[in-house]
This record gives sequence, C-alpha cells and structure tokens, in this order.
Amino acid sequence: MKIIAWILGIIFSLIFLAYIIAFTSFGNSIIAPTIELKIKEQTKMDSKLSTFSLSMSEIDVILEISEQNIIKIKGNYSLFSQSFDLNYKVELNNLASLKPLTNVELRNSLFTNGKVKGDMAFMNIDGVSDVASSTTTYHIELKDLNPTSIIAKINGAKLDELLEMGAQKNYADAKINLDVNFKNIVPNALDGDVVLKTKNGSLNTKVMRDDFNISIPPKTAFAMGLNAKLKGADIIYSYELASNLFKVTSSGSLTPTPLKLNVKYALDIKELELLKPLSGVDVRGSLKVDGTAKGVKEKLIVDAISDVASSETVVLATLEDFETKSVKARIKHLDIAKALFMLKQPHYSDGKFFLDADITNARASKLKGEITTSISDGLLDSNYITKTYEFKSKMPRTLFKLDTKTSLDADRAISKVDLDSSLANLNIKNAVVNIKSGKIKSDYKLNIPNLDSLYFATAQHLRGSLSANGDFTQGEDMTLNLYSKVAGGELVAKLHNDDLKADIKNIQTLDALHMLIYPEMFKSSLDAKLDYNLALKKGKLRGQLKDGEFTKNEMLDLIKQYARIDMYAERFKGDVSADINVDKITASLELKSNTSSIKTKDTKLDTKANSIDSKIDIVANKHPISVTLWGNISSPKVSVDAKELIKKEAQKVIKKEVNKIIEKEVGKSLDKEVGKLLKGFF
Repeated sequence: MKIIAWILGIIFSLIFLAYIIAFTSFGNSIIAPTIELKIKEQTKMDSKLSTFSLSMSEIDVILEISEQNIIKIKGNYSLFSQSFDLNYKVELNNLASLKPLTNVELRNSLFTNGKVKGDMAFMNIDGVSDVASSTTTYHIELKDLNPTSIIAKINGAKLDELLEMGAQKNYADAKINLDVNFKNIVPNALDGDVVLKTKNGSLNTKVMRDDFNISIPPKTAFAMGLNAKLKGADIIYSYELASNLFKVTSSGSLTPTPLKLNVKYALDIKELELLKPLSGVDVRGSLKVDGTAKGVKEKLIVDAISDVASSETVVLATLEDFETKSVKARIKHLDIAKALFMLKQPHYSDGKFFLDADITNARASKLKGEITTSISDGLLDSNYITKTYEFKSKMPRTLFKLDTKTSLDADRAISKVDLDSSLANLNIKNAVVNIKSGKIKSDYKLNIPNLDSLYFATAQHLRGSLSANGDFTQGEDMTLNLYSKVAGGELVAKLHNDDLKADIKNIQTLDALHMLIYPEMFKSSLDAKLDYNLALKKGKLRGQLKDGEFTKNEMLDLIKQYARIDMYAERFKGDVSADINVDKITASLELKSNTSSIKTKDTKLDTKANSIDSKIDIVANKHPISVTLWGNISSPKVSVDAKELIKKEAQKVIKKEVNKIIEKEVGKSLDKEVGKLLKGFF
C-alpha cells in the first residue's frame, strides 16, 4: 500500500507541477521564453511574446512578429473537449519588414480582426478587414484544418493600393467588388459562385509612359466582370474586360482536376502596346483574335482566327501535357508594311505575305512538317534604304516576289528559295539550317541582268549582266564560295568572314574594260590573284597579261606620228599589280613586245573620284617616249614627252639637208664630218 501511495503521490505531484508550469503566471513565465525561441526559429525574425497568459480555460497572447507588426489572441478554451472561442486581431503596420517570413516584397499595412470558434475537428472563422481601403467581411469553415467553405465580400477595394501593397507601381486604378460564396470547396463536390466587378477603372498614363515608353490617351477607362459558378467538379464562367482601347471576353466550362476545358475566347485590342507589361513583347497596333480551347490535359486543341496586319489567319494547335504537339496554320494577304509597323521595324518593304504550314510534330529536336511561304507584289522602300545605308545615289524602284518551301526534319529546316526582283534573281535549291546550333549551309545561284542597276550601291557604272553560283556556310565562321563566267573568262572566289581570295582566269581585258565603262584601249588575256579584306577595304592584286594588243587611242597615235612606229602591230605580255586602299588604287604595269616596252609605276587611281594620275614610260623600237595621263579615267588628258625622239629626227633631217648642200658645192659627201658637227650642237 505504501508503494501505491508513493506512486500516486508522484503522479499527483507531476500533475500539479505540470499545472503550475502550464497554467499559472509563474509557469507561463518559465515556458514563454522557450515558445518565443521556437517562434523566432520559424519566422526567422526577432519576434517576441510581449504577453503570454495561459490558464485552464483562458488564453491571452500578444505576439510582436517584428516592429509595428502585432498579432493578438484572447479567449476561452476547453482543455478536455479541445474546443475554443477566441478573438484575434492582426495589426500589420509594416508589411515590408515581413519579407523574411513571406519571401515576397510587400508594402504598406494590413488589418483584420475576428473570431475563431470550434474545435480541431471543425471550426469557424469570422472576420473583417479594411484591406486596400475596402469594407471586407469573411466567413471560413475548416474541417480537420482544411477549408471546406469560404464566404467573403470585398466592397470598394482600391486597385492602386493593392498594387502598392504588392510592391508594384500604380499602373491602374479602379474600385473592386468581390463576392465569394463557396458553400463547398471540396474537390469534385464544388458548390458556389464568384462574382467580381470593377468600376471606375483608369490607366495611369504617366507611369505607363515612364516605365514602358507607352503613350496612351489620358482618359483610358476600363471595367471588368467575372461570373463563375462551381458545380461538382466543374466551373462554369463568363469573363469580360472592356476598355476604350481593348476588349477581352471568355466563357465556357473547365474542370480543374483532372483538367478539362471547353472554352471560347475573343480579343479585340486597339493598342497592343498596352500588353507590354504583361507579355514583355514590344509590339504596337491593333489585333483581333477569337477561338476555342477544348480537351483535356493529355490532348488539348486550341484554334485561333485573326486579322493580324489585315490578314486572314487561321491557326490550329494540338497540345499534349501543355506541350505543343502539332500546328496547322494558314495566313493569307498579310500586309508586310503593317506587320513591320506592329513589330516596330522600319518600313523596308510593301507586299503581301502568305503562309501554309502543316507541322505534324512540333516538339524540339523531333520536328516534322512542311511550311510554304510566299510574298507577292513586293516593293522595297527605296527612299528609306537609300537614306539608311547612306547611298550616294537613290536606289531604283525595286519590285520583287519570293517563294520558299521548307521541310522540317528533326532539328533541321531544309528550304528551297526563289527570289525574283528587278535588281537580281536568287535561287536556292537546298538550304539546310540546324535549328539547335544555328548553322546554315546552302547552295545558291545569282543572276544580275543589269549591272548598272546596282550603281546606287557600287557607285560605279557598269555594263552587261552577271551570273554566279556557289555555296554558303554560316556557323562560328562564314564562308562563301563563288564561281562565275565573266568577261570571257572565269572568276573563282572564296570569302571567309571578311577575307576574300579570288582567282581570275583568262579574263578578256576588252570585255572587262567594257563592263567597267573604261576606255577599251588594250586587248589581252588576264590571269590574276586577288587578296582583299572587306572590313578594311584593303587588298592586293597580282596578275599576268598575255597576247596583248592595243586598240586605237590618242597616245599611240601620237607615238606613231612622232616615232613612225606602229605599236598597234605589236604583241605584248607582262605583269600587272595593284594595291587597294578603300577608294585609292596604286597600280604598276610592265609590258614587253619583241621591239618595244611599256612601263608605269605607282599609277594613282581614285575610283570614288573616277580619276587617274599616271606616268608611262614607253620604249618604241629603242626610241624612249614619256606619256602622262591625268584627269577623268574615261577621257584622261594626255601629254607626250618625245624630246629625245624629236632630237634624233631633227638630226637626221638637218644632216640630210646639209649634206646635200655640201655635196653640191664641193662635189662630194661629207656625211661623217656633218654628223660630228651636229652632235656638238645637240
């Protein structure tokens, strides 16, 4: 019996001790620091319990989460039945200081108070709040701490204050009324409705302009309405957002779990710039789109019809687990100028764009499908292009049309391209783009029917036409190979990034001079090599001329007159070189025939000024002649220095005449003596 008495004594002592610790002011003061420490660990803030009073039936707690943020709880409870009837008051005067607890940035204040009544199995929460200057009441029922019913009314909440509370700028202002009546929010047994209305809505034009560079009318009003009914597992809703700048509507039914949709939507946006804060896309102009979304998460079909850029656009997409599986699209008569305007791009061109796409697999790296595009009635904006690229003369009126056909194969896009324009025609049979790496490999064929039409870009008048073909590769480096039959010969070139290397084979100089509209004074065959850097506009040309003969020109006519030597009958060969520095060319030439030679060093050519400055040394059958060319390349001024030749000719004439006189007087020829005498004079 003594043992039992001792055991009972110990038990009662422990109970008494627990009572003292748990339910007396002395005990409260002992456990309060421990509870406070746990709260600090959970909130990660310097929280403190300024009041902690717990008795057998009453509780009174004041928790200071942080400076100016206080939660008060006071009321009655039953330890044995685990029921309670508590009053609470939440005074959050400094929401910004709660970031360590909320993990989001908040501002301003929030106040609410109310009553919690019930037990752990079922409880009711009734409260009021003035969130965003509203009049708010709410009733929440929880079963096993899970909400089963929510009834709330928010009247007159200010949108700008809600934005400010969420650390956002006041992009808009409106009065918000929300009526939530969820009698049951247990999944698959939903019962309730939601009514949301805004009134007196207006956009803040100054903030939109300052933050997004969007200019909108100063009086831009909007209103919004949502009406949703919850029935079983389904939500049936209708939504409208209307403004003098845009209108968005949607209605239908959806099942949250498992997801099932049957909805329709419509967008009528008069100014797309307004969506930039939401979409992050910098576009402008108007847009109308309407369509439907039907299906389940595993297979959702979305269609859209639009008049974007005055087009007839239809898109049908199939999604599986919200990932696009296939897409069919058709675009007709899209106005290119309007599309460029919407994308905030310069007005490069006018024309109509067409597209027909059937992508049976739209998954990355597994692409499969066909895309056909075309542009008709294309017209480049010559004024804009001329001004932008600072051409010295105006680009001619340029019409064009474009047709492309692209096959998608895994991570490759394989295209055939035909571009026909009044400037040039470009045909590509097989252009392969690696979508993943961005590498491009393509063949091409280029035809320019009238080279002089490119004068605006070349600043050089040209005659004739040009055709070229080759291949193009673009990856980490760019390589272009070119082959062309030009001026009676061949041009084989390779451009690697900015470095151009070209082999010129058997070019006929008369044809080349004719193309360049230079004086056609020398007929020959030219083989040469060119090294040129496009970025620096510098390079070198080294070549050889063969089977050369001169055509009729003023310089050789003068030589024939003075030297009585017909250099037109001579055949020349020799070397030519040129150093190119932007518009300046320094050239050297050395030609030789059986009896004569022509040499010039450091001839100055200015392609921009179309000028020449050259000194040419000619030895015609051992007779030296110096010729100077200067002025316009097409019709240069010519100066011939034939002093030595004239001196020799004068000696011959004088010698002949003097000898005739002496022979007549003395009866014999004194040819040697006369020659010595004339030498002294000259």
